[in-house]
Amino acid sequence: MPDTVIVTGASAGIGLAIATHFVEQGQRVIGLARRPCPDPAVESLRVDLCDAGALDLVLTGIVESLPPSPRLHLIHSAAHMPSDGAEDLDPERLAQTLRLNVVAPAQIDARLLPAAAPGSSVVFIGSTLCEKAVPGKLSYVTSKHALLGLMRATVQDLFGRSIHALCVAPGFVDTDMLRPALERDPEFERSVLDMVSFGRLLDPNEIAEIVAFATRTPALNGAVIHANLGQREA
Repeated sequence: MPDTVIVTGASAGIGLAIATHFVEQGQRVIGLARRPCPDPAVESLRVDLCDAGALDLVLTGIVESLPPSPRLHLIHSAAHMPSDGAEDLDPERLAQTLRLNVVAPAQIDARLLPAAAPGSSVVFIGSTLCEKAVPGKLSYVTSKHALLGLMRATVQDLFGRSIHALCVAPGFVDTDMLRPALERDPEFERSVLDMVSFGRLLDPNEIAEIVAFATRTPALNGAVIHANLGQREA
């Protein structure tokens, strides 16, 4: 029986690459996003992850569709990255970012993990900004630091269940979220590439391969995997 893989943000970018990768491995893949996943083999469940009530209804449906003692892999990829700072903070924007980037993953885990069998896993897609900060991204940086705390707390709460959790922290990935900013500002693109040892952006498929490896590697329980091609330290 195939494993069941739940991927948030499976409609584009890293989430789409992850969903497609697991489909190719013969797993059952369920995508949670506001838009359907372009891969027709993915079971797309359209939901606003910021709407706790709507999300709970979708999760109830997933639980009812699972076989007994399923092996689950929960991949939290959806994220919102607004531009804001300490002196121009919109509290509602911060709350929405935390809701999508942190609260929704916690809600999904709380609903689905009680049914998960040994050998299941939880992979949080973090960022280089899980452990660093840059100006102008206060809400995003705050949420990614919180996501790292969520991962570590999850490891403790799952102690003894043979279910592992970890954080994959990508660097600059060639996605629809980053590419337009680079194309608008060639100087910004040069500064980004100058920070990366290999002088290029990561491909989403590279992150998908790392995530797939992580789901089948319990030794990584509690780890933070820095997948950034090596970055220049300030």
